[in-house]
Amino acid sequence: MQQSEPSPADVAVLIALEEAMWRAETRFDPKFMQQHLAADFIELGRSGRRYSRAQCLAAPPQTIGCRLPLSNLELRLLDADTAQLLYDSIVTRETGELEYTHRSSLWTRTANGWVMRFHQGTPFVPDELNA
Repeated sequence: MQQSEPSPADVAVLIALEEAMWRAETRFDPKFMQQHLAADFIELGRSGRRYSRAQCLAAPPQTIGCRLPLSNLELRLLDADTAQLLYDSIVTRETGELEYTHRSSLWTRTANGWVMRFHQGTPFVPDELNA
């Protein structure tokens, strides 16, 4: 039977994990990332490039500059053990420029906890900046 609403505990864990991907102290912690990226993980970056799990694990530490909490976050269960998080990231680049991206992540519950299987970013310009 498909569960339509995530439990409050799942919501809390998944939001914390997604936000941890935006915190330098966890994003660049090899143990954390190995534990939370699925073996078949792929990312389609906002640049359009495709990244493998190995490429993500090998990324050098850097400043991330993402506003937390994440904006416009929605969480939905696709089945009892698969969740999708949709949100907008707002990142301040070193130049001071703001970078807006629609984001989508797919997470799977395993015996060892939730792992991210897929992540995608699509750049956008907020409506208030298009006026």
